[in-house]
Amino acid sequence: MVMYNELTAKPLLANLDNWHFKDGGIEKDFLFKDFTQAMGFIVKVGFQAEKMNHHPELFSVYNKVKIRLTTHDQNGLTDLDFKLAALIEAVL
Repeated sequence: MVMYNELTAKPLLANLDNWHFKDGGIEKDFLFKDFTQAMGFIVKVGFQAEKMNHHPELFSVYNKVKIRLTTHDQNGLTDLDFKLAALIEAVL
């Protein structure tokens, strides 16, 4: 499995809107109109993540959602993280 660091992740991050490398993973902050929209988004992300058997770290406060992706069993960033990030972008 290919592992990415901050430098090798840059070309892949260029294809993802506002995702950034941080502490061995990739993250993005999302802002929604209200709590209901934020929760609906989290549920959609959850369905995609479950299909991939690759689960993000999700943080939510009212209308704000932060997602952090890293491959925990590999202790770092892999192709799975970029594939899930692309699927997350598709559910927006």
